[in-house]
Amino acid sequence: MRDAGIVITMGCGDACPVLPGRRYLDWPVTDPEGAPIAAVGGIRDEIDAHITELLASLPST
Repeated sequence: MRDAGIVITMGCGDACPVLPGRRYLDWPVTDPEGAPIAAVGGIRDEIDAHITELLASLPST
């Protein structure tokens, strides 16, 4: 995390370490452990949507 500009957490809240100077985004997603494959596909799609939104928000280089 020392070299990261953006840190993504997935629902860990205060349990995640916090380093100053980083941008933190929390994407609370359902834990896929033990979920049926159809539910896991939905979780994957939700994460994909978060990533797409994040990439669209970044400045162009």
